[in-house]
Amino acid sequence: MTNADTDRQNGKTLSGLRNYAGPALIVAIAAPLLGGALLVWQAATLAGVLGAAIEAQAPVATALPAIMLLLCLLVARAALAAIGDRAGAAAAEAIKGRVRGALFARLLSNSPRAAEQPQSGAASAAIVDQVEALHGFFAHYLPAMIQATLLPLAFGAIILPLDWLAGLLFLFTAPLIPVFMALAGWGAQAATRRQARALSVLNGRFADRLRGLLTLKLFGRAEAETDGIVAASDELRRRTLGVLRIAFLSSAVLEFFAALGVAGIALYVGLTFIDYLQLRSAPLTLELGLFLLLMAPEVYNPLRLLAAHYHDRAAAKAAIGEIEAQLGALPQTTPVLADVPTPASSGSLGLALAGLTLRTPDSARVVLAGASLTVAAGEHVAILGPSGIGKSTLLEAVARLRPHEGTILLGERVLADWPEAELRRRVTMLGQKPRIFAGSMAHNIALARPGASTSDVRRAAERAHVAGFADALPEGLDTMLGEGGLGLSGGQAQRIALARIYLRDTGLILLDEPTAHLDAALEQIVLDELKHYARGRTLIIATHSLAVAARMDKAWRIAGESLLPTPLPARKDRSVA
Repeated sequence: MTNADTDRQNGKTLSGLRNYAGPALIVAIAAPLLGGALLVWQAATLAGVLGAAIEAQAPVATALPAIMLLLCLLVARAALAAIGDRAGAAAAEAIKGRVRGALFARLLSNSPRAAEQPQSGAASAAIVDQVEALHGFFAHYLPAMIQATLLPLAFGAIILPLDWLAGLLFLFTAPLIPVFMALAGWGAQAATRRQARALSVLNGRFADRLRGLLTLKLFGRAEAETDGIVAASDELRRRTLGVLRIAFLSSAVLEFFAALGVAGIALYVGLTFIDYLQLRSAPLTLELGLFLLLMAPEVYNPLRLLAAHYHDRAAAKAAIGEIEAQLGALPQTTPVLADVPTPASSGSLGLALAGLTLRTPDSARVVLAGASLTVAAGEHVAILGPSGIGKSTLLEAVARLRPHEGTILLGERVLADWPEAELRRRVTMLGQKPRIFAGSMAHNIALARPGASTSDVRRAAERAHVAGFADALPEGLDTMLGEGGLGLSGGQAQRIALARIYLRDTGLILLDEPTAHLDAALEQIVLDELKHYARGRTLIIATHSLAVAARMDKAWRIAGESLLPTPLPARKDRSVA
C-alpha cells in the first residue's frame, strides 16, 4: 500500500471515530459557526456607529443602543468561543477514552503468549501517547476545518452584493491559503509519521532496558545502553524539531498570503476614497468602507486558524498509522471493560482432552502429540513432569492462553465456544511466575475481585498464609510493594498471588507450581487450606513434586509427548479435602 493509500485509509478511520464523540462534537462545530454569524452583525453595527458619528456627526446619545448591542455581541461571541472549546475538548476526551478502552480490551482478549504480541513499551506508547495525539484533531482541527469551509464563502457571499470587487478579491485569494497549506502539509505528514515511529521505538527500547536493568548491570552494559538511549532520544528530538520547523514555516507562508489579502482590501478602500480608483457605479460610503476593512481579516481568520491546527491533522493520521502498526486496525465498536463481579457459586467443571497437540510458540518443538485426558468434575489431579517438559503449556492451553490442535472440552462445551467473560468467571489460573504490581499487598490481592471488601481481602490473605508475614510489617496488608514484587521473597509473592484465588468462586482451578518456593512444612499447611477451599471444585496442579502429587486424587505424567496415568503412593490424607 502506498503512502497516499495509507493516508486515505487513516483519514477514513479518523472520520469513523467521530461517531464516538456524541453531541459534544456537534456543539463544538456549531458554536463557531453561530459566532461567525454574530461577527457579521457586530462588524455591520460597529461600521454603522462609526459612519454615523464621523459622516453624519450624530450625537453620542443616539449611538448608545448600538454600543450596548456591540457589547452584548462581544460577550455572546466570547461565550460561544468558550462553549466551542469546552465541547471540542469533551468530544476529544470521549473519543480517546473509547479508543483506549478498545485497544486495551483487544490486548486483554489476545493470548499473552502469542508471538505477535507487541512489545509492552510500544503498546503503551500506542495506547497513551499516540491516542493522545488524536486530541488536537477532534478538539481543534475538525471544527476549524468546518469553519474554513463555510465561513469564508458565507462572508464572501455577503460582501459580493455590497462591493463586487472586494467580494471577488476575497473569493479568489482565500482558496490560495488551503492550496499552500496542502503543499506544506505533504512534507509535514511525512515528517510527523517518522516522528511517531521514532517515539514508539524509543518507548519500546526504554521499557525493555528498564526491565532488564539488573542483567545489563551484571554484564557491564549499563553505560553502553545509556548512551544508546541518549542517542535515540536525540534522534527523536531532531525529528520533533523537524516537524515544528515545517509547521512554523507553513504558518508563516499562510500568514503572508492572508496579510496580502487584507492589505489589498485596505489599498482598494483607500484609493477609492481619494478618488484615485473608480471602479464602482456608486460612491463608496464610509460605513461600507469600514465594514469591508473590519471584515477583511475575519474572512481569512478561519483559514489561518485551520493552518494553525493543520499539523494536528498530520499528527493524528501518523498516530493512527502507528497504532495500527503496533496493535492492529482500530475496532469499529468498542467493547466495555467491566469489573469482575462477585460471582455466584459456579459449580465444578469437568475437563476432557482428545487428540490434543501443543507446540512451542515458534512451532519448533512438539510438547504434546495427540494427548487425551479426562478429569471428572470436582476431581483433584496432579500433572507431573520435570521442568521444561510442557506442564505450564498444557495449563495455559486449558485456560485458552495458547493455541492448540485437537479438542478441549470444559463441561459440555468446546473451549473455543466459551465467551471470554464467562470463561474468566468459571476458570482461574495461577502461573508459575505470578505478576505482582506496584501497590499495596491488599490492592494486589483485590485485583482478583475489585469489589471485594476489606474483610474479604483479609480472609483471603489469612487462607493463603500472607497475613502472617504481612502483620509483622508496620502497615500490614497496606504495605507498598515495588514493581514485580520488589521486597518480597519468591514464596511470599507466590502466596499473595494464591490469595487472589481465594477471592474467586470458580469451577476449575489451574495452579502451576503453587508451592515451589515453600519449605516442606509450610507446603503441607498451604496444601491443606487449598484442598479445603477446592472441595467441590475441579483442581489441576502442575508440579514436579511427588509430595504435592500425593495429596491429589489422581496424577498424570508428561513423558515422550504423551500424557500417561501415574500411580500415587498410598497416603491416608490424600483423599482428605
